[in-house]
Amino acid sequence: MNVFIIVAALAGFIVGGAGVLVVWTQVLKKTYKNALSDAHKEGEMLKEKKLLEAKEKINHMHSELDRQANQRNQKIQQNEQKVRQMQQQAQQLQQSLEDKIASNDRTREMLQRQLEMVEQKKQEADSRIEEGRKMLEQIAGLSAEEAKTKLVESLKDEARTQAQSYINEIMDDARLTANKEAKSIVIKTIQRVASETAVENAVTVFHIDSDEVKGRIIGREGRNIRALEAATGVEIIVDDTPEAIVLSCFDPVRREVARLALHQLVLDGRIHPARIEEVVAKVRKQLEEEIIETGKRTAIDMGVHGLHPELIRLIGKMKYRSSYGQNLLQHARETANLCAIMASELGLNVKKARRAGLLHDIGKVPDDEPELPHAALGAKLAEEYHEKPDIVNAIAAHHDECEKTSIIAPIVQICDAISGARPGARREIVEAYIKRLNDLENLAQSYPGVVKTYAIQAGRELRVIVGADKINDAEAEQLSNDIALKIQKEMTYPGQVKITVIRETRAVSYAK
Repeated sequence: MNVFIIVAALAGFIVGGAGVLVVWTQVLKKTYKNALSDAHKEGEMLKEKKLLEAKEKINHMHSELDRQANQRNQKIQQNEQKVRQMQQQAQQLQQSLEDKIASNDRTREMLQRQLEMVEQKKQEADSRIEEGRKMLEQIAGLSAEEAKTKLVESLKDEARTQAQSYINEIMDDARLTANKEAKSIVIKTIQRVASETAVENAVTVFHIDSDEVKGRIIGREGRNIRALEAATGVEIIVDDTPEAIVLSCFDPVRREVARLALHQLVLDGRIHPARIEEVVAKVRKQLEEEIIETGKRTAIDMGVHGLHPELIRLIGKMKYRSSYGQNLLQHARETANLCAIMASELGLNVKKARRAGLLHDIGKVPDDEPELPHAALGAKLAEEYHEKPDIVNAIAAHHDECEKTSIIAPIVQICDAISGARPGARREIVEAYIKRLNDLENLAQSYPGVVKTYAIQAGRELRVIVGADKINDAEAEQLSNDIALKIQKEMTYPGQVKITVIRETRAVSYAK
């Protein structure tokens, strides 16, 4: 029973499976046919699409090829056009060259003919000159050499006459312009010298670090101050001025000795009367050596050689002397340079002029200082130390105290005056100087019609600006004279004062 059921089940399963297989086979066949039909249709559509794309691409390629062919044809045509133009230009250039060659040939032929004509005419002229010379020799009875000699002699006489006349004219002109040329040389000499303005005072300020040092310098009951004053001959002023001590003396050498001694004492720290005397003696010796060294250095700098040692020492002492506030060594160097420049301008001995300028004031610095004018004393010292007579005369005569016997003497005198007279060279109290300039301006300002006043050139010139509507030209000239007279009567001043009155008319408009 069970077997039958199993067999029946298997048979039914097989039959059902066979049926399902048949049905599935039919479905698959139908599906395959449909898929094949769809694929065929899709293939046909794709084929047609690809054919259309291929045709379009072919057409596009044909258009591009046609365009490129047209461009190449245009370029070819343009190149052919350029070639034709270049051929035409080359033909024109060739024709122009041929024309120029032909023209040059014609010009060469013409020049050759002209040269032949010139040569022919030259030969004719030479023959005529020779005939004329022979004829002149026959008429004059002289040969060519004799005639040439006589002509040269006559020309020499004429040249001598003209030269003498020219020399006379030059001499007359020189006499007329000598004064002008002399002023020009002096001005050029002044312009070529630039020196510092050196003003020496009668006091020296010694700076200290603190008031404690000031107390040590004073000492117990002022004994150190008294010892220092006795040893140096300098007045030492100690007041309430912080960190400063004033050394007062008319002699710059003494002031320098006191300053150097104080400097060494403060550095050493031992300040007492015995030590002060020892240091002052040592400083004096050092200063004497420094004076000699300064003299040697100055002589070398100025190019003055062969000086006596005593003259060198006197030159060094000039560093510590002043004349009207002007440092004497600076004045001597400046005068020496001026003398050298002026001698060079005049074609004289430059070395002698510089030497005389450097030594001209040695009479102001002797040790004994006898009662003689410094020019005479300087000449005496120069003669004693074997200087040449023209140098001695230049020193003695630079203040007109004896007759000038050499050309260097007036040069030294002029250069000494230039060095001492330039503005700022010699001392003038600053307050008095400023007051004098203010008084000058105020004096001119007091006149009616004056707008502005300016004192210039260190008070040597006064410029007065007046109103054009208040003063006319004649009144301006009168105003200049009035101011000059008033200055002469009421003021004291060195040299002279130039008064310049300026009157100008201005027209002012504005463009808006």
